[in-house]
Amino acid sequence: MSQAKGDRRERELVNELDAAGFAVMRAPASGSATERELPDVLAGDGERFYAIEAKSSAGDPIYLTGEEVEALIYFAQNFGAKPRIGVRFDREDWYFFHPADLYVTDGGNYRVKKETALADGTDFAEFVGRSQKVTLEEVSNDGDDGPDEDILRVLTAVEQGVMELEEAATLLE
Repeated sequence: MSQAKGDRRERELVNELDAAGFAVMRAPASGSATERELPDVLAGDGERFYAIEAKSSAGDPIYLTGEEVEALIYFAQNFGAKPRIGVRFDREDWYFFHPADLYVTDGGNYRVKKETALADGTDFAEFVGRSQKVTLEEVSNDGDDGPDEDILRVLTAVEQGVMELEEAATLLE
């Protein structure tokens, strides 16, 4: 991907974070203007503070070197921010990962596939606190084991004509 497209994607992320109420700044050409490794974007809203390494791709997996990720973690810890990898694939939204959640290759680099981003990444709305991801498993384990058995027995008795409606209403009160 061209450097210009990567810069455009970083600016896009900065604008979206700004619109979501974050104080945000971009470190253009991070790493080249200084000897220190800097994250691409710093963002905070008074409660959450992020140091973000932003990467984008047309569709191929996104790779980060081990050094990039280590530098991000080091900076974030010293700055008091949460390190995040922001990825954006063409025609998709931004997705975010903690570095520890990324796949590590045999060579010590990090990889994010498009399918992984869509399935496991934190989407932009959740990242900025506008929504919270809930899995199907969490929904099925929400403590509601279905309808109350006693109520079902009373309703079945009414349906079968074994119990009068008034008697059922009294029992269900």
